[in-house]
Amino acid sequence: MRTRSLLILGLTLAIMLGGAGAIYAYDSSRGDTIAKGVTVGGVDIGGLSADAAKSRLEAQYVAALQKPIVVDHAPEKWTLSAKAAGVKTDIDSMVAQALTRSDQGNFLTRSYRRLTGGSVSMTLDPRVSYDDKAVIRLLDRVRKDIDRKPVDAQLHIGLDGFKKVDSKVGLKTKASDLHKEIQAALVSTTAKRTFVAQTEKTQPKVTTKSLAKQSGTILIVNKSTFTVKIYKNLKFEKAYPIAIGAPGHDTPEGTFHIQGKQIDPVWSVPNSPWAGELAGTTVAGGIGANPLKARWMGVTDGVGFHGTSDDGSIGSAASHGCMRMHVSDVIDMYPRVPVGATVFISH
Repeated sequence: MRTRSLLILGLTLAIMLGGAGAIYAYDSSRGDTIAKGVTVGGVDIGGLSADAAKSRLEAQYVAALQKPIVVDHAPEKWTLSAKAAGVKTDIDSMVAQALTRSDQGNFLTRSYRRLTGGSVSMTLDPRVSYDDKAVIRLLDRVRKDIDRKPVDAQLHIGLDGFKKVDSKVGLKTKASDLHKEIQAALVSTTAKRTFVAQTEKTQPKVTTKSLAKQSGTILIVNKSTFTVKIYKNLKFEKAYPIAIGAPGHDTPEGTFHIQGKQIDPVWSVPNSPWAGELAGTTVAGGIGANPLKARWMGVTDGVGFHGTSDDGSIGSAASHGCMRMHVSDVIDMYPRVPVGATVFISH
């Protein structure tokens, strides 16, 4: 009886060992087969041998990566080929990884999965590289053709008035967003490969609308016609007759600004021969000996607008460089002209 029991146990063990060996042999024969449910870059390679998986990846994945990247911004288009981008795929590494992941578990669980048609639902990242410097060069081409700096409105002053140069809105490519989109597309078979270059407007610091307000008060002195014209926010306000510097004491020309203002100004007499015994002295304001009558609006180096008692000199070149005005006119002009106002003098 004991001998029979041992015999039955031995036969059972032999059958079990034989079955295990068969299962092991089956598992070993499937070692070059990728588990079902394995995908790489959206391509299903489950159930395929290593060679078949490589062929499928070459046809469906690598071929798709060869399509060029296109950036569109009508009417221009820019293209980046896979060759120029240095796109490279490591198919062998991807398949080897798929086989390694398929081999997880022991021969019993693997065989059971294979015999029952089970899958592993495994998505592997593709092994793709590219030259990002090529992408940046593409973006530089796009920016060069699209981007433009904003242009500030400008004002050119002349004796006849003003010439305005209108402001222009700038344009800037959203290069950072585009860069990320292209990077993603270079390694994907499902992402779009044509992109519209998105842009944003950049505003000038000085717009045409704001130019007039910023221009404030402008005085234009025409030495040929012996006049000064006042403009407020680029609109003509009033004109006055003046006297200008006599030959040898010419009124300076150019663009200046009102430096300061005084009522009944003190006269700091220039230390010049024409000033005679008053040279280098100071004459109080509001007295007969002071030729600067009523108001003073300084322009540059002792030259400015002031009233005069010599009304007959108005309309001629008679001063020592200043712009003389009738007393009533200089009093009228005084509150119209702030410190800092632009003064353009020419002939």
